[in-house]
Amino acid sequence: MSEIDFKGLASKYMDELLGNILPFWLENSQDKELGGYFTCLNRDGSVYDTDKFIWLQGREVWLFSMLYNKLEKNPEWLDCAVQGGEFLKKYGCDDNLDFYFSLTREGRPIIQPYNIFSNTFACMAFAQLAEATGNDGYADLAKRIFTRILERRSNPKGQWSKAFPGTRPMKDFALPMIICNMALEVEKILDNKDLLDSTINECIHEVMDVFYQPDLGVMVENLSSVDNSLVDCFEGRTVNPGHDLEAMWFMENLAVRLGDRALVEKCVDISLRIIDYGWDKEYGGIFYFLDRKGYPQQQLEWDQKLWWVHLEAAIAMIKGYHLTGNRKCLDWFLKLDDYLWSHFKDNEYPEWYGYLNRRGEVLLPLKGGKWKGAFHVPRGLYQIGTILGQISGNK
Repeated sequence: MSEIDFKGLASKYMDELLGNILPFWLENSQDKELGGYFTCLNRDGSVYDTDKFIWLQGREVWLFSMLYNKLEKNPEWLDCAVQGGEFLKKYGCDDNLDFYFSLTREGRPIIQPYNIFSNTFACMAFAQLAEATGNDGYADLAKRIFTRILERRSNPKGQWSKAFPGTRPMKDFALPMIICNMALEVEKILDNKDLLDSTINECIHEVMDVFYQPDLGVMVENLSSVDNSLVDCFEGRTVNPGHDLEAMWFMENLAVRLGDRALVEKCVDISLRIIDYGWDKEYGGIFYFLDRKGYPQQQLEWDQKLWWVHLEAAIAMIKGYHLTGNRKCLDWFLKLDDYLWSHFKDNEYPEWYGYLNRRGEVLLPLKGGKWKGAFHVPRGLYQIGTILGQISGNK
C-alpha cells in the first residue's frame, strides 16, 4: 500500500467542517425570532417547514456546545447553543421531564413524549452546555433528565406504546447503545459515580453479550425482553448495520476509558464482520436494513444509502485502525472515504445529501428534515478529522 497522507486527509475533513458545514447551520437553522432551530432545509438552505423536532433541537445544542468545549472557544457557537438550549428548556418537555417528539415553531407540543431518545439527546445537550457555560442550572437539568431516562428504560414508551401487553414483549438495541454514549457525555456532572459505572457495565453487557449474535456476526435490532432470545418476526429479524457500527465506536470509547484492550480488539473484529455483512456487493455502499434470514424487508427504504450510516461506519473503521493498527480497518476507511465524498457531498451548495437510492444517486435533495439535522455530518467530520490528525501526529 502506498503511503497514506493522513495529515492531508485530516485537513480535508476539518476544512469541510469549519468552512462548509458549520456556517450552513449557523446561517440557516437558527430561528432568530422565536428561538430554537429550523431543521427542514432545502438544498440551498431555505426553510421548507417550521416544525421543531426535539431530537434535532437537542442534537444541535449538543453539537455547538461540544465543539466549543473541545475544538475552539468560538462565541458564535456558544451563542447558537445557548439560544437553542433555552428554547429546549422552556418548551421541550412536560412536568415529568419527558421530552416531546415535536413542537410547532412557537413551541407548542405536537406529538407526545413517546420517544425516550428525545430525553437522551436533551440530556447530552444540557451536559455539554453546562460545561460550556459553567451554568449549574444546566448541569442540574442534565442530571435530572438522566435519572428520568433510567426510570423509563425498562418501559421506554410507557403509556404511548402501541404494542398489546404480553403477547410479544421485545426490547430494542438502540436504547442501550445510546445510553452507553450518553453516559460518557454526562460523566463530568454526575455525583453518583457508582451509578455511572453500573450503567456503563450493564450497557456493555447488553450490546456485546445480549444483542450481538456471534453466529451472524451482527447485532439484531430487537430481542425478546423475557429471555433475550431471537424472535422470528419482521422486527426480530431486522439488522441495521449503521446502528451496529455506531455502537462499536461507542464501545471502543468505553473500552479506552476502562483500559480494556480485549474489548477494543473484540469491537474491531465485530466491526469488520458487520461492514462486510452490510456492504452492497453490487452497487457499493451500506444497506440501511437487512433481514437476518434474508427474507423480504418490511421497510421499503431497506436498500437506500443514508448519510449517517456511512459516516458512522467511517468513524468505526478509522478509530479501529488508530487503536489497533489493523490494516483491514484502514482499507475499509479509504473505501468509505471515497464513497462519502463522491456520493454525499454536494459540490454546488453547502452541507451533504442525506438520502441516496441503492445505486448511489441522490434520492432527496434536502439538507435537513425530520431526522437529518446538525449532527451526523458535523460530528462525523469532527471525529474523523480528529482521529486522522492523531494518526498523522504519530507517524
